Amino acid sequence: MSPKAKPIPDGFHTITPHIVVKDAAKAIEFYQKAFGAKDQGRMFGPDGKRIMHAKILIGNSLLMLVDEFPEWKCLGPLSIGGTSVGLHLYVEDADSVFQRAIAAGATVKMPIMDAFWGDRYGKLADPFGHEWAIATHIKDMTPEEMRIAGEKAMAEMQAQKK
Repeated sequence: MSPKAKPIPDGFHTITPHIVVKDAAKAIEFYQKAFGAKDQGRMFGPDGKRIMHAKILIGNSLLMLVDEFPEWKCLGPLSIGGTSVGLHLYVEDADSVFQRAIAAGATVKMPIMDAFWGDRYGKLADPFGHEWAIATHIKDMTPEEMRIAGEKAMAEMQAQKK
């Protein structure tokens, strides 16, 4: 009898994003260039061309991805007009990763900045329609310090609109 399988396989966390992209092979190349992803394997679908399952490792986290399969109603953000999900990536140097992702083809959604909650933070859209927040934690704050800083930041944004 074989040993009992682990309920959560090695390398996985309890939540692992699984995204749909138009052209998963190109997406994997982009994630390698932009975020230093490491290809962990691919399985092709019945047509032998489209990727039915792939795993990449970014930092210490796995990301699973699949090509679009319209016949199974499996569509990515470019085909459905956007996404309501964001991927948050903590890195050692947000500025360099942000610039590397732009050079690889990402589009800036929010310029990188020192955010009121203590992160160096910016948002990008990858060429496949997924949105990524890139961050480096730069300042530990208490909940009260964060609340005060957030109120100040929101008041400044309101004043700029006037």
